[in-house]
Formats: sequence, C-alpha cells, structure tokens
Amino acid sequence: MRVGSFVLAAQFPGQGQGEALHRAVRTAEVAEEAGLDAVWLAEHHFVPYGTCPSAVTLAALLLGRTRRLRVGTAVTVLPTVHPVALGEQAALLHVTSGGRFTLGVGRGGPWVDLEVFGSGLDAYEHGFPESLELLMRWLREPAVAASGPRYSFREVPVVPRPSEALTEAPGPEVVVACTSPASVRLAAERGLAMLLGMHVGDEEKAEMVALWRQHARAAGRPAEEILGAAHVSAGVCQIADRRTDAEETLTKAMPGWLKQGLEAHVTVDGRIRSMRDPLAYTELLCGLHPVGTPRLCADRLAATSERTGISRFALLTEGSGDLAATEENVRRLGAEVLPHLR
Repeated sequence: MRVGSFVLAAQFPGQGQGEALHRAVRTAEVAEEAGLDAVWLAEHHFVPYGTCPSAVTLAALLLGRTRRLRVGTAVTVLPTVHPVALGEQAALLHVTSGGRFTLGVGRGGPWVDLEVFGSGLDAYEHGFPESLELLMRWLREPAVAASGPRYSFREVPVVPRPSEALTEAPGPEVVVACTSPASVRLAAERGLAMLLGMHVGDEEKAEMVALWRQHARAAGRPAEEILGAAHVSAGVCQIADRRTDAEETLTKAMPGWLKQGLEAHVTVDGRIRSMRDPLAYTELLCGLHPVGTPRLCADRLAATSERTGISRFALLTEGSGDLAATEENVRRLGAEVLPHLR
C-alpha cells in the first residue's frame, strides 16, 4: 500500500493566494521527510478552491525540491491544453526526475476555462478520447502524426523521448480521473489506472474497479496488467488523539473554504448547477475517510484497500487550513499511521 498527500493549494477565508501556495510546497517537503510515497497536485483556474493553475509546473518545482518522493498531477485538465504540449512536459519531467513523475489527466468540468483557453465546450463534451489517445501515442512512440477531427498535423519526432530515461518504465505513468462508466471504460481499454474522487465511498469505488477489470479483459489487456493495476483513491485525512477532535478541526475550517471555492465556479454556457451544502459535505468526508486517531486512520485505509482492491491513496491533509497544523498532520500520518500499514 502506498500513501501520498493530495495537495489542492486551497485558499481558506482570510488567506492570500501566496499563503496557500506556500502551504502546498511545504506539504510536499514534509511529506518526503515523513516517509510518504507521493504528493498529488490539483489544478484549478480562477477560483480559490485551489490556487495552482498548472499542476505540471508545480510538479517540476517539487521534483527539484525532493529526491525520493513521487510527484503526480491530480489532475491536469486535458481539454484546456494541447496534448502534444502536455506530452512534451511530461516526458521532460520523466527523464529529468529519474521516473518520479506521474501524469494524471481528466476532463475537468464545463467551466469558463474552456472559453478563456479557446478550446470550447466541444473539447469537454466530446474531445477527451481523441486528446487522450494523442497524448498516449506521444508518450510511447518515437514519432507522431495526427489526422483527427480536432488535431491534425504532419509527422514530427518526439523530443525528448520518454524511453531514454534511465528507468525501467518506458515513459511516465499516466492515470485517468474517472467519474462515469464511460471514463472507466476509456481508461481500462488503454490499461491506465484510475484516480477516484474523494466524494465516492468504498462500495462505489469497488464497483468502478470491477467495471474497469471487465472492460480491460474485454479489450484483451494482459492478465498481469489487470491484476497489477495500481488505482488511486482520493480522500481526506485528519489525525488527532481523539476522533471528535479531528472531526471538529475539519468541520470548523473546511465549510468556509468549500463555500467560497465552489461558489466561484462559473459555467461556460450558463447551465444551472447545484452546489453541495459545505457542512454536510465536510461531514460526509469525515465519515468516508481516515479522520480520527492514528489507529482508526490505519484501519480505515486497510479496510478500503481490502474492499476495493485499491493500493494507492491521495489524502487531503490541509483540511485545517493552517500551515503548522498541516505539517503536523503529515508528520503524524508518516510516523503513526504508515507503520500499521507496512
């Protein structure tokens, strides 16, 4: 089992954007010191829900700041970037970090980002499979041409070649954020592990893993690849000597952040969207994930892994909104929870 920190660079009420980003960087540095396996970096545009607009750029900084830690994006929003440009960046980080970079990609949402970056709503609603296919070809082949409805260009060489990294992996690992049966199938047919959201409980995650295996077998993926797929479960982790104290820390801080962060999302086409009740959502997350004593947190992670077959976790550790408390939370995760899991 591998446990990492999920870093949103969340801007809590009363905080500046620089403060949120500094906490994100420190979370990664402390995660390496504490013995965690990875950090996973979120990407958002124009909202205080998360102040990192480029997970790949922040990943580059953190790969340079660390020596052992795996750094992944959770996720890079594929409809707002050119897949070749993203592929070049991913290959660069793979080669220069010695294979410590994981590229997580997803569809994102129907947000105003699509208007600002000029990709349009069609890129979100229909273009994701084409973009993912082109990205994967770029990361696996020596030269690539395209003739699809969205991307069309003559053959060009891949520089740098991901396969030239001094690692066993031919290229950077790619995982796909999955929220629907269609995205599960898309990932499974390509043998790509899933990243499953923190709003989803064990039962639904187990169903999505089973569906992934079904589609992977139907697509003829190798049996060892199917059995060894290292899916990632996103969640929340808050550690305290008493469970009630851990829950109180989150229910005091997270609703304010969720309210201002989620309200700031603007749809590109004016469609009506409903927003979760911030307090109820926080309480839901406390019930689903490792929030409480170190022993309780370890037991919950072990139970989720057993029920779902998921072996990797990306845990939001900044739910207090406070830098010192976040650092302590990460250190306790490494010192008091991980030993029970290993």
